[in-house]
Amino acid sequence: MQLRYNFRVYPTPGQQVALARAFGCARVVYNDALTARETARHQGLPYVADAELSKALTAAKKDPGRAWLGDVSAVVLQQALADLNTAYRNFFASVTGKRKGARVGPPRLRSRRDHRQAIRFTKNARFTVTAGRKLRLPKVGDVKVAWSRELPSEPSSVTIVKDAAGRYFASFVVQVAAEPLPVVGSEVGIDLGLSTFAVLSNGKTIASPRFLRQAERRLRKAQQTLSRKEKGSRNRAKARVRVAKAHARVADMRRDWAHKQSTTVIRENQAVFVEDLCVKGLARTRLAKSVHDAGWGMFVRMLEEKATRYGRVFDRVDRWFPSTRMCSVCGVVGEKKPLHVRMWTCACGAVHDRDVNAAVNVLAAGRAERLNACGGAVSLSA
Repeated sequence: MQLRYNFRVYPTPGQQVALARAFGCARVVYNDALTARETARHQGLPYVADAELSKALTAAKKDPGRAWLGDVSAVVLQQALADLNTAYRNFFASVTGKRKGARVGPPRLRSRRDHRQAIRFTKNARFTVTAGRKLRLPKVGDVKVAWSRELPSEPSSVTIVKDAAGRYFASFVVQVAAEPLPVVGSEVGIDLGLSTFAVLSNGKTIASPRFLRQAERRLRKAQQTLSRKEKGSRNRAKARVRVAKAHARVADMRRDWAHKQSTTVIRENQAVFVEDLCVKGLARTRLAKSVHDAGWGMFVRMLEEKATRYGRVFDRVDRWFPSTRMCSVCGVVGEKKPLHVRMWTCACGAVHDRDVNAAVNVLAAGRAERLNACGGAVSLSA
């Protein structure tokens, strides 16, 4: 399986200029190719093939108005065309129904005002890690890398990213083998929430860290300072970076916390089942800020990826499954319960904690679906 290993890099001022030039050239090539295809579509001409765009790029380097494209690695420019081709394939697959998930829109022009910029080098670019542990990039130089861990294998590509906070990162794509963990006998169902981030069917709970709520005061003051700066001024640009750094700090803490919690869950359980929540829908309600702050989608995605890597079982339970209303003892589905009802009693006499009961039902439904897929007898009470 393929994984990404991200490292912070620290280019010199001269290397930052070279990277900015590469970002700009890749953006221009992408926009030129997109414009060519859109022009052909409006004129009723055939779809411009990938080979024609590549030939147009080669010809553009000989044009005095585009001669500066030769100042950056040719691989970076070709990868910009590859990104456009991927965007078109995803769009066509989404329109025809071959692509699952949310509807994908047509490719759009890239803006120089985007605060996140990225370029990609493949093996053809002959990027290397030097003996001095620096990343050598063509027409950029040897860039200092903060190596937090070793790469498990030879990388097939590296993407250089500059984020909104002005930080630079190198993202390596490496091939790794599965690392199955020792088999354990426990399985768990997870009920995600806001007051408590997650309740497990075994009774354990994961408290909600609320990183955004804790940082609201600092973010509010940084945003107020930004709003008072004159548009287009250098001070406004500095204030914008301070706001971006404050948000990046919150995002980094949330991501680090989610990695630690998901790793713990995967290590302690052989099978993990979660409810397939519609996070986008919940993010359009009055609880939007809390939903975004929780980061359910990121946490579930990490669970799925780590289960695949470490030989665990992971599955989602249908979002319409009545996990909260169903009694985990007798299986009777009751009425819908308001959010303020945390404890309830079933007609059979069982007293339930709302979240624990839901987690137990998610575990039972996940096991039933697993048995059904294997051709076994299905029973939620099993």
